[in-house]
Amino acid sequence: MFRRTVNDDRTSDERTGQSHRRPEGASDTTVKALGTLSEALETVERARGSLYAFHQLTGGADLKLDEALEQLRAAGHDAQADLLERELVGRNVIPDHWTFQIVEAYNTHYYGPFTEIERRIRGELMDGRQHVYEAEMKEARRTHGHPGHTARP
Repeated sequence: MFRRTVNDDRTSDERTGQSHRRPEGASDTTVKALGTLSEALETVERARGSLYAFHQLTGGADLKLDEALEQLRAAGHDAQADLLERELVGRNVIPDHWTFQIVEAYNTHYYGPFTEIERRIRGELMDGRQHVYEAEMKEARRTHGHPGHTARP
């Protein structure tokens, strides 16, 4: 799959470490597919992080409304403070849901199954090894013998 640029007679284990070594019989296509699946999981992890950011930012904004209420009341704007308190403080962000419920639903109905299925497929096809595609890419792209291009930490 990857073209090696420098001749190196070390074994795959010596170059990449056993945890990233291609299992016996795994084809280039299988390794590439698992690399793509890994990339998809990384994207889901980023989306989940964004969802938690949404959760925290929205919660922070809701708590900030308390300050606005206090300031409006201190300025004598009770009608506006009442409107804010009645209509926005503690409001569902989508019908019947606060942000924590959205996060929980995402984790239960999408993130959890996604990670379980990824782990299962990786276990069945890669002996549970992670980042085999990336390890092979690193091996193909590094300059052997250069101190900044070592195979393993």
